[in-house]
Amino acid sequence: MSGGTEAAADGRPRCPWGLSTEDYLTYHDTEWGRPVHGDDALFERLCLEAFQSGLSWLTILRRREGFRSAFAGFSIPKVAEFTDTDRERLLADEGIIRNRAKVDATLANARELAGWAEGELDELIWSYAPDAADRPAPRTLADVPAVTPESTALAKDLKKRGLRFIGPTTAYALMQACGLVDDHLADCVARGGGVTS
Repeated sequence: MSGGTEAAADGRPRCPWGLSTEDYLTYHDTEWGRPVHGDDALFERLCLEAFQSGLSWLTILRRREGFRSAFAGFSIPKVAEFTDTDRERLLADEGIIRNRAKVDATLANARELAGWAEGELDELIWSYAPDAADRPAPRTLADVPAVTPESTALAKDLKKRGLRFIGPTTAYALMQACGLVDDHLADCVARGGGVTS
């Protein structure tokens, strides 16, 4: 495999990672790389990227509705109020990844973020978006980094502000997923804003 785009069933070129399952194709075409704003929406992505650490993104994607149900739709104020009883419920919930460190980090992060001003998380994360003009479109998967100076700085800033379970690689995955960068390959039909039918 060259690592370049490949034709999907509709004949249009896509990033090769998006072609392995229908779940990935839908996510690739309609969500990944599109701008996400709002504290709760970014909190959800931050949590899911942390839960993904060490696992396939497909595992998380297929359990996303379970995560949303278990974590009150990722409402920061609601999750911040979770009790020890809620924690035990989460650790027994087969609809999510029952990793104690990741669950604890999610709860701690919600409590920390509940003290931030409205829009502060959104503003902070988006302040690390690099200038698109300085980033050539990747031609192959080998051109897509796992970590960048911006993701390293974002992870450091979030940690400094008390957030847990976020390193430079997780921060970069967040930046890709939430549209701070467009890492769709140069010839991908989804580059620049998604696929129209």
